[in-house]
Amino acid sequence: MGRKLLLEHIHVPGINTLAVYREKGGYRAVEKALKTMSPEDVVEEVKKSGLRGRGGAGFPTGMKWSFLAKPEGVPRYLVCNGDESEPGTFKDRYLMNNIPHALIEGMIVSSYALGANTSYIYIRGEMMPQIRIIENAIQEAKAAGWLGKNILGTGYDLEIYVQPGGGAYICGEETALLESLEGKRGNPRIKPPFPAVAGLYGCPTVVNNVESIAATVPIVNDGGEEYAKIGIERSTGTKLISASGNLVKPGVYEIEMGLPVEEFIFSDEYCGGIANGKRLKAVVAGGSSVPILPANLITKTINGNPRLMTYESLADGGFVSGTAMGSGGFIAFDEDQCIVRNTWNYTRFYRHESCGQCSPCREGTGWMEKLLYKIESGNGSLADIDLLWDIQRRIEGNTICPLGDAAAWPVAAAIRHFRDEFEWHILNPGESQQRNYGLAHYADPLEPVTQ
Repeated sequence: MGRKLLLEHIHVPGINTLAVYREKGGYRAVEKALKTMSPEDVVEEVKKSGLRGRGGAGFPTGMKWSFLAKPEGVPRYLVCNGDESEPGTFKDRYLMNNIPHALIEGMIVSSYALGANTSYIYIRGEMMPQIRIIENAIQEAKAAGWLGKNILGTGYDLEIYVQPGGGAYICGEETALLESLEGKRGNPRIKPPFPAVAGLYGCPTVVNNVESIAATVPIVNDGGEEYAKIGIERSTGTKLISASGNLVKPGVYEIEMGLPVEEFIFSDEYCGGIANGKRLKAVVAGGSSVPILPANLITKTINGNPRLMTYESLADGGFVSGTAMGSGGFIAFDEDQCIVRNTWNYTRFYRHESCGQCSPCREGTGWMEKLLYKIESGNGSLADIDLLWDIQRRIEGNTICPLGDAAAWPVAAAIRHFRDEFEWHILNPGESQQRNYGLAHYADPLEPVTQ
């Protein structure tokens, strides 16, 4: 049984309330940080922990904090990115819904470390239940003296405000989020300057993901070195994984970094294997924007070693035979799923969510959607596959923000690993869409290795 740092008390009745959260040790990190540690001490512990951003990029959190500019007389801000919009990802919503005070406590500790006296939690607009839950948790914390003026008599002041988003995926990008928070259209900014220098209202700002901020609580409580003992290499601590697709037990799991992917999929402790006795065909390991991998590559690295749930192991082989941890949106596909249809569905999403600021993304996503629909509906030609490849190649790396890359990578990986399935659609336009596409090519590796 893996160690739980964030979800240990998830099933305790009333854990969403301040009283029960306190009974289980809640707000000890605030007391420790504000009464016994300097802001610099907190930053140092987060650096020692090796915590990496849990929103997708995986950038070292402590290093990101150390970049924050500190000009005299200028306010600094902490902004929590709760705009969880990546298809296949729902861990932050789960955390906010069930243990809201874990986020509030992390916000207080992190704001103190950064010298921020006003902080914001930006939550996707469709998550109205979670918005109300977080607002209620803030009110509870403030009434108990954990927020407001002179917290715990230490002289530190902090106010936290919740801002609902407008429902745009693009606002998950930190500069687009800041634009939206300022009341503008959520278009990504050209960088530099980076938010650490000129962020919210032109002031130094740190933007962190919900899970990243919540993880600072066990880091402060137990120390950064203890946190770093969990996991392997530069993938330390625990990670929340949103597991969905054709699994026996989909849901949100907290895993120790370094867990074998096979064990996560097939063990009873986690996902319990593939539903309905089917075979595993492919996996999207980190949300819809990361490359899809066939079963033989998601369970084994290019060196024949078991692939692990770490940033390094999942990326082994680059995007030719590897993928990315991303936001932890783990989607499993059984042998009956159509990769072409799935890729078309993802591309429809990215075309719809493109802000239109960059022409490669604005035009390219629409073009890819039309070509994928053409192939999926039985009207494509073999030349369309090469055209799709060329379009995604021209989008990647040529946009202001990563949405263009996020749209290009699923298409590239689908063609790279399942080209035979694309060709089958084109050469068999009148056949049933329920055929086991591509199975002959991956027959041996598809057999489950763990029952």
